[in-house]
Amino acid sequence: MNKTPQEKLDELRQSIDSTDEELIRLLAKREALTAEVGDVKKALRQPLYVPERENKMIQSRKQKARELGVSEDFVEDILRRVIRNSYQTQTGQASQTSNAPQRPVMIVGGKGALGAKFAEFFQQTGYDTIIIDKGDVWPNAETLKSLQLVLISVPINNTEAVIKALPELSSDCVLADVTSTKSGPLSAMMSSHKGPVVGLHPMFGPTIKTFAKQLIVVTPGRDPDKYEWLIDQLSNWGAHLYQTDADSHDEAMGWVQAFRHLSTFVYGLHMARENVDIDNLLNVSSPIYRMELMMVGRLFAQNPELYADIMLSHGERTESISRYLDLFSELLETLKKGNKQELIALYAEAQSYFGDFSQQFMKESEALVQLADDQRFKER
Repeated sequence: MNKTPQEKLDELRQSIDSTDEELIRLLAKREALTAEVGDVKKALRQPLYVPERENKMIQSRKQKARELGVSEDFVEDILRRVIRNSYQTQTGQASQTSNAPQRPVMIVGGKGALGAKFAEFFQQTGYDTIIIDKGDVWPNAETLKSLQLVLISVPINNTEAVIKALPELSSDCVLADVTSTKSGPLSAMMSSHKGPVVGLHPMFGPTIKTFAKQLIVVTPGRDPDKYEWLIDQLSNWGAHLYQTDADSHDEAMGWVQAFRHLSTFVYGLHMARENVDIDNLLNVSSPIYRMELMMVGRLFAQNPELYADIMLSHGERTESISRYLDLFSELLETLKKGNKQELIALYAEAQSYFGDFSQQFMKESEALVQLADDQRFKER
């Protein structure tokens, strides 16, 4: 007897359900295997994230997808999500890179969100970790002498004062900070400590679950051979490290932080004062605008004092910001006059400046656009 279309549909859906269940079992098996890999990596003291291995694996799986007539992009999207989850599984299995792992590390500001994240990773990796926060007393002289690392993770407006107030450390103790500006803190550390010094800027927030593929900017200070173990530890956790000097870092951060945060701040504040209906915006927004709106909302989901300090820390940008406001006013006048040709000319000016980067950014944003589109229909 021939099946009705509805019966056929029900049968196919049951087959899909069974296939999905099998996929979940395979994912569970893969997760167990990656946990074993983590144990072996720890024994070999190998890093959590090895780009060459990952890229080779992705290309191999894409080749198999081609052979089976499956979308390569689809397979890559799935694998990268699975791999990201694998890194989270392996995070607690990272190995120590210090030659003196018995010596403790001290996190100053270790009860703050970012300081606590670093403390968590050091503790997971087996380091004896001392946490010092506001109101705590310094350890005794013997403990201070035994430290192999002091990591400063305090609010940006207090960083240099805390560094200057540090007790004397042993000559081989590494002094590092994780502040978003580098010239001032690095100079303060160089003046306050005669031993190895390095500046770090983690380009992520404390909500991350793994350091794998997370960017940390490194600004060299003094005795790099003596803080090499710390750099190796960050790499072992899977972080991507980019080294630059403090002045170049702060120049870039002036754009990344001062301009971007200020523009986002003003946009969000203007929406608030205009009492814009956010639900209505979400209902009619394109994926790319939804992403922009998410970035605005993300700013206001965080600590206002932190972002005020970040924006105020780039006072040297005020003249450039003034020119930015002047340009905004000029464009507004062009809009009021309805001068389309002038707008096109200005657009072409900026387009020429971005050059090939425009196409690069277009390509890189496509995956994010698709993700934003998926998020639209999730239950809120």
